[in-house]
Amino acid sequence: MTRVFTRRHWIMYGGGLRFAALLGVTFGSIAGGVLLEPPLVGALFGAASTTIDICTMMALIGGAEVFAPRTRLGRTLARWPFSVELVTKVVAYMAVVVAVIGTRLGPKVAASAVNPDLARSLLAQIESAYPRNLAIILSGLITVLMVMLGQAARLVGDRTQRAIALGRYREPRPEERFFLFVDIVGSTPVAERLGPVALHRYLDKVFDAASDPIDDWYGDVYQYVGDEIVVTWTLEEGRPDARPLGCLFAIKEALEQAAPDFQREFGTAPKLRAALHAGEVVTGETGGSRRAIVFRGDVLNTTARLEDATRELSRPYLVSDDALRRMDDARAYSPEDLGLHQLRGREAPVRIYAVQRNS
Repeated sequence: MTRVFTRRHWIMYGGGLRFAALLGVTFGSIAGGVLLEPPLVGALFGAASTTIDICTMMALIGGAEVFAPRTRLGRTLARWPFSVELVTKVVAYMAVVVAVIGTRLGPKVAASAVNPDLARSLLAQIESAYPRNLAIILSGLITVLMVMLGQAARLVGDRTQRAIALGRYREPRPEERFFLFVDIVGSTPVAERLGPVALHRYLDKVFDAASDPIDDWYGDVYQYVGDEIVVTWTLEEGRPDARPLGCLFAIKEALEQAAPDFQREFGTAPKLRAALHAGEVVTGETGGSRRAIVFRGDVLNTTARLEDATRELSRPYLVSDDALRRMDDARAYSPEDLGLHQLRGREAPVRIYAVQRNS
């Protein structure tokens, strides 16, 4: 139903490999220059061997973390209890650590580039200064920490986790954002015919199908509310290529492609209603034992009222003038001016457009 690889996955994977290479060169050259003799050769040897080790582990472990969740095996693992999934990953990734660090892969490959006498000397110094068991333990602890952080990111979202870790919204700040409300049409009949458990499966499959388009178009899922997805972008993230509109129609296309699967399992295929609006909100952290990043402002209320208007105006996809004029390069879409409308709860009327993607 969903693709294994998306642009965002490749960007994340490439970024991880670049970070691993930078970390390997920096740490390895410093450690090698301090611990090995002669210092200059030790720095070069340390940089090469550490980079090989870290990049190899990143390629395998990072690749599994980024790509495996989109595979059948990854989805099966995700259905297991959190603790079981965590232990399974730790065991598998520790096997990678032992295979790379325990065999001294990096130092052996780096040593192959120098003369045999110097190679033996450098390898002996490595064993003396950085015993194999210590290297495995330290690398294993770092791996376990990264896995736990990765599991936590799945619960709150990687961008939210990063923003909380960096304290970006520790103090509330105003910022301009796009908000896309995507409502799943047809979920009520599924609940009436098949019951709440089937409804949960139905919506879970819909949200799963929508996840790749959201990733592809750089959106951030703010929350799932009943049978609705709320996706957001900062102005800088959403402006290029009219990304919020690209996301909406990519979700529509993904669900159309998955329609036969939904028909077979649930006897119906999902359709969408959606509303897009933009404006200033105040973004900040909130909560005690569970921290979250929330958005406060009239923009969300207006987007909700705009989504209500899709029923009143019998148009499935509505965009406010505030959102449309904030996006660049929206030539792939055809907006139809529906004029000014007084939305419930707003004093000033809002200019609304019905939008479709060009053929």
